[in-house]
Amino acid sequence: MEDFNKNDRDEIYSKKIRAGKRTYFFDVKSTRGNDYYITITESKKRQDNGMYVKHKIFLYKEDFNKFMDALNDTINHVKSELMPEYDFEEFNRSQAEYSEDYDRADEA
Repeated sequence: MEDFNKNDRDEIYSKKIRAGKRTYFFDVKSTRGNDYYITITESKKRQDNGMYVKHKIFLYKEDFNKFMDALNDTINHVKSELMPEYDFEEFNRSQAEYSEDYDRADEA
C-alpha cells in the first residue's frame, strides 16, 4: 500500500552547505505528476538538548525566478549599501575544509 502521508517525494538532487552551527540542504524533489520543486531546509543543533530544529521552505517552479531575483537583490543590497567595506571573500573556504573544522569542533 502506498504511503500517502509521505512528506518527502523522490529526491532528484541534493546539495548540503555547512555554516557554523547550521546546515542548509537544497533538494530537488519530484511530485506524483512528474513535476519538480525545491526544498530549502535549515537544520540547527540545539545546545540545551542536542536535538535538531529544522525549518523548511518549499519553492515551486513558477516562483524560481522571482525568488532568485529577490535573494540576489537582497544580498547585493547588503554587500553594496550596508557593508561595502566588508570582505565577504573571507568566507570562501571550500566546503570540505569547513566540514573538517566543524566536525573537529563538534567532537570536542
